Amino acid sequence: MKHEFQPDLPPPANTVGFVGWLRKNLFNSPLNSIVTVILAYLAFSAIWSVFNWAILDADWVGTTRDACTSDGACWVFISVRWEQFMYGFYPEAELWRPRLFYATLAIFVALLAYEKTPKRTWIWLFFVNIYPFLIAALLYGGVFGLEVVETHRWGGLLVTLVIALVGIVVSLPIGVILALGRRSDMPVIRSLCTVYIEVWRGVPLITVLFMASVMLPLFLSEGSDINKLLRALIGVVMFSAAYMAEVIRGGLQAIPKGQYEAADALGLSYWKKIGLIILPQALKITIPSIVNTFIGLFKDTSLVLIIGMFDVLGIGQSANTDPDWLGFATESYVFVALVFWIFCFGMSRYSIWLEHKLHTGHKR
Repeated sequence: MKHEFQPDLPPPANTVGFVGWLRKNLFNSPLNSIVTVILAYLAFSAIWSVFNWAILDADWVGTTRDACTSDGACWVFISVRWEQFMYGFYPEAELWRPRLFYATLAIFVALLAYEKTPKRTWIWLFFVNIYPFLIAALLYGGVFGLEVVETHRWGGLLVTLVIALVGIVVSLPIGVILALGRRSDMPVIRSLCTVYIEVWRGVPLITVLFMASVMLPLFLSEGSDINKLLRALIGVVMFSAAYMAEVIRGGLQAIPKGQYEAADALGLSYWKKIGLIILPQALKITIPSIVNTFIGLFKDTSLVLIIGMFDVLGIGQSANTDPDWLGFATESYVFVALVFWIFCFGMSRYSIWLEHKLHTGHKR
């Protein structure tokens, strides 16, 4: 009689999938099962308490603190202070200008993030080289009949985005140049870049901002002055560029020596070798580190408060001292934390997407 093999039976349902994962990792012994149940109960209780305070029992509608009658969060405080959180002390009649900035920035980010956008390279060049000057003219005024709005009246998310965007866009190319200079065969260039990087990396950003705000005017000729926001931008860019240079240098060192030798064998000049062969690979390798530096820079913008500039965190702290709204500091800090988290999480997710898109199968 001929023997016939029967088809393999599927594994038991309780050993695969989500149930199998639970049994293997959380309920694989009586002790682990007890610990899992206790921790799950504590976590659920904490999450439910936060949800209840922030959503269910919260007060959402009103114009004064009298509208906050429940035991939950008073988001009325945020709604009343919304324009200050977004624009600082920008004149109410001119708020269309920062709103236009937010709208155009969102459009450019969407166009550049979408892979199939037509003329994407030209849009990027316009965004980096022309758009900042147009926005500076729009926000500051003094041209095309626009009223001048001094930068000390800017604040909130407006200042945070301006400092972060300028720091990110300008520090990256400077960091690339410094990284290439530190690996140069010319001793003078290498020494200058090394000294610059080590000096700026050895100084806290808070000290850099103090120097830019207090010390920089001492080196200028009498009667000349630099806008406080511009001084902060210079300090942030120079500080961030030093960190960016080390990130890029790590990527350059990770490129196999054979890539350099192959480019030399093709007879490529130094700049063609770097621009076409080495730098694209180095930037791809260092995407996580670059974005991590950008996220740190975005969060460090809150330090401008020490030189008298009110970013979104500074506005929150100043709002907490309003006698009419004392006692709602928690809502203020939660809102500010949420704003920072949204932007940082967005950069992180885009970084992950970009890594997968540029992945060429050469995992180390």
